[in-house]
Amino acid sequence: MTHKFHTSTLTAQASVATDTSYGAVMPPLHLSSNFTFAGLGEKRQYDYSRSGNPTRDALGDALAKLENGCGATVVSSGMASLTLVLQLVDQGGLVIAPHDCYGGTHRLLTSLEKRGLLRVLFVDQNNQQELDVAFKQNPALVLIETPSNPLLRITDIKHITNLAKACGAISVVDNTFLSPALQRPLDLGADIVVHSTTKYLNGHSDVVGGAAIAKNPELAEKLGWWANCLGITGAPFDSYQTLRGIRTLDIRIKQQSKTTETVAEFLEAHPAVTKVYYPGLKNHPGHAIAKQQQFGFGAMLSFEVDGDFAQLSQFVDGLKLFTLAESLGGVESLIAHPATMTHAAMDEEARQTAGIADNLFRISVGLEHADDLVDDLSKALLLLNKKSTFARAG
Repeated sequence: MTHKFHTSTLTAQASVATDTSYGAVMPPLHLSSNFTFAGLGEKRQYDYSRSGNPTRDALGDALAKLENGCGATVVSSGMASLTLVLQLVDQGGLVIAPHDCYGGTHRLLTSLEKRGLLRVLFVDQNNQQELDVAFKQNPALVLIETPSNPLLRITDIKHITNLAKACGAISVVDNTFLSPALQRPLDLGADIVVHSTTKYLNGHSDVVGGAAIAKNPELAEKLGWWANCLGITGAPFDSYQTLRGIRTLDIRIKQQSKTTETVAEFLEAHPAVTKVYYPGLKNHPGHAIAKQQQFGFGAMLSFEVDGDFAQLSQFVDGLKLFTLAESLGGVESLIAHPATMTHAAMDEEARQTAGIADNLFRISVGLEHADDLVDDLSKALLLLNKKSTFARAG
């Protein structure tokens, strides 16, 4: 399948002028939990909102078009989307996952493994030797997260999905950090794309949701069946809000990405910053692959600073435009400390293996002016002393 229109057109036109009842330009919100039967034994298109809802389907249709998929299942959160795709793994089946994946993903997989529901192998997906060993074990599902959270590592989607196809494994790509405006994994060989729609797709930090978009009808049908069976489908109002947010996705994330490049260049040159993780920088190990498979470098970056915990606190307290909070992808700029926030569920050994240092910060760049954000970071970084209990990164 190929796009008939540009992403900006698809987002602006999402479900516009589709109301057949009254001709509303914007689709109505259907909050009803149930729908009438035409008569005994005569079910209409919708009967119960857990199973199907017009507003949720409108969002799903928009997401499927944006990702070039056959169908999308809208669920209640990003973690629900991962829970959903894991239903495709039979008991005891092997899941290959990134060694530096999102902390919630790591927690879910390790917890399911402890219960004997699946096996998980965390692999550095940029290490061919580790990949060779992992794929010889006949995985059922391969999870790819690119750019990774929080270190912005880039994984070659085509390469990993080809390995998955060769052994009959389902390949799933978490596209939350970029959205279909900047990356379309299904076009690169993936079978399923998952999102936390809470992030860039909604874009306003007022909804929690998720989605899984399938490349073929069979997978789309299975995902829809399991979502209804588990009862994890998304709420109509959340779907309505997310659909509204999608209409500005393309212009939002492109402006945010442009600002992030400026912020990354500033941080890279600052003496108190020991390392910057941003694929848009030419010295980033994944820069070349990112240029090949992405349409932009995104609005997420991470960096390490020279300071102990008390100094890190002073730095955060000194920020005025970056709010200390989890999540990402909204119009407002956020800063997170992965070791104590997004990846706190990982034990210290797992964080060290992933490369998540105690002096690492992750920022989500919003729609504020680049000059203001750079000025805010500059003033806060002045609060860091030159001496540090952390070793400088090489």
